[in-house]
Amino acid sequence: MKTLSLKLDDEIYNDAEKITSKLKLARNRYINEAVSIYNLYNSRRLLKKQLEKESKLTKADSMDILHEFEKLIDEA
Repeated sequence: MKTLSLKLDDEIYNDAEKITSKLKLARNRYINEAVSIYNLYNSRRLLKKQLEKESKLTKADSMDILHEFEKLIDEA
């Protein structure tokens, strides 16, 4: 486990304190869970961006192959 020094905006800190007290959850656990969820969100966002980029790269090839198949069907 790593130790960090963290600076939060006052409003964010106060909101977190209210929530952790209502949930009876340690501030450290709450922040760990929040960062974990945010990491998952950003990992998926980056994956989506990568898939969109790769999809655009293969789109032209896929269309070329489709046209070749259509030519074969028309010739038959």
